[in-house]
Amino acid sequence: MKKISFGLVAASFCAAAAANTPVPDHQPMSAGQHVVINIPQQRLFLYTDGKLTKVYPVAVGKAATQTNLGEHKIGAKAFNPTWHIPKSIQKERNDGVKTVPPGPNNPLGPVFVRMGDPKLGLGIHGTNAPASVPGVRSHGCVRMKSPDALEFAKTITSGSPASVIYQMAALNTDANNNLWLAAYRDPYNQKNLNTEALRKSINAWAKAHGKTVNPKRVDAILKNRTGQINCLTCAKGVKVKGPLQSLAWNSGSAAHTKPKVAPPPAPVKDEVLPAGTEIEVDAGTDKPVTPAAPTAPASAPATAPQPPKAPEAPYQPVRPAPEQYQKYKEPTDTLF
Repeated sequence: MKKISFGLVAASFCAAAAANTPVPDHQPMSAGQHVVINIPQQRLFLYTDGKLTKVYPVAVGKAATQTNLGEHKIGAKAFNPTWHIPKSIQKERNDGVKTVPPGPNNPLGPVFVRMGDPKLGLGIHGTNAPASVPGVRSHGCVRMKSPDALEFAKTITSGSPASVIYQMAALNTDANNNLWLAAYRDPYNQKNLNTEALRKSINAWAKAHGKTVNPKRVDAILKNRTGQINCLTCAKGVKVKGPLQSLAWNSGSAAHTKPKVAPPPAPVKDEVLPAGTEIEVDAGTDKPVTPAAPTAPASAPATAPQPPKAPEAPYQPVRPAPEQYQKYKEPTDTLF
């Protein structure tokens, strides 16, 4: 009997799940990489040259600390970052801890990727609480499971566009030419779902393809907002067959969403900060982190003469060696 690697099975399962993930109605750039994060869906979509290449589950900002909607750019990356705790969170914690070093207790996980203006304090990073992904629970940053965060960081290029969108529905067709609908909850109370345009698109597509859609089924899906994908044009029990393609439903169209024509992006040097770089963001913790043990005092008396310090080497950003990516092990502890 042929043995099948568990890793290969898991990878195949993840690939199938990604292929069946509803795609939002947002035009990716036709050239280069483009990150699209849909807040209600809690998913990050990575496009390359206008084609969807990867989907990741993510945790996004809570209603009180929302992830900034709009257009951003991917910035610098820091592998094995040190978390510099903002004063506001230091006050919340009230434990005297000001920084958390790289390792399993670090809420940033093994990598931090800046997103948008540094003044926004936004980033895409790993986590020491994998059970929190997906979800709506961060202080504004976008959390990924740590293996996903490492893969994403090694794939994405600094300077790439990143769109944070808020779409409460996804209307897709599959490889069998069936129409599928998913509806999501409204965590930021935006109330921006254009049901009129959505129904117009559904009806236009059904008419163009000679199919029938029960409007009561559409009503039920929009009311329940389970996030599950539902077939509007097939019998019960039929499974979705990927890849899925979004309809341009926000404009009431029966056509598929097309990439936005854009010139090839200018070459950008990937910006990688030194390992251990301090990152100050509102990553937040739900349980205190044990402070590091104090350093033992030096054996020499305080008055002993000290040799002069060698001058510091000039700052040289260096991409970590490949083996460095493997230092971080996914913890199994509870929510941080």
